[in-house]
Amino acid sequence: MYQDYKNVETVKPGGLDLKDRLVGVQRVTKVTKGGRAFGFSAIVVVGDENGVVGQGLGKSKDVASAIAKGIEDAKKNLVRIPLNKVTLPHEQKGKYAGARVNLLPAAPGTGLIAGGAVRAVLEAVGVHDVLSKSQGSSNPHNVVKATFDALLQLRSAETVAKQRGITLEKLYKG
Repeated sequence: MYQDYKNVETVKPGGLDLKDRLVGVQRVTKVTKGGRAFGFSAIVVVGDENGVVGQGLGKSKDVASAIAKGIEDAKKNLVRIPLNKVTLPHEQKGKYAGARVNLLPAAPGTGLIAGGAVRAVLEAVGVHDVLSKSQGSSNPHNVVKATFDALLQLRSAETVAKQRGITLEKLYKG
């Protein structure tokens, strides 16, 4: 699922204390010759609130099993996000379909300034001080994927220094 991104560390769910957050449930309809068939799709985010997060989509004829399937799917897609204590290492933008998300690191004590689907993802990651702006599509599926696009592009200072072949001191002081 995340093969387009470099430096993504996938994580196995064993031994992690994962908490799930339901982002949204939608009733979907399939129109057939015999009438309408109703079902549900649920988008779920799971995370350990310490840098590990995953998102999943579950579909079923009833809400409870759609959510359960979404949780199982999310546990299969866990990734580690580099954090700088309780904020992000740098500003990042993410896009998916018509949704655009901007994430900015914030000073300690600022709090989590985010709404809806972005907030659910950032809470699952374990970020406490961040500013965010969601623009374009407000579809929760697209907003979650745009937030993941931004998070998966984050790199720690250590990673950047290693990729450039320089020391951390040289990275910060130029």
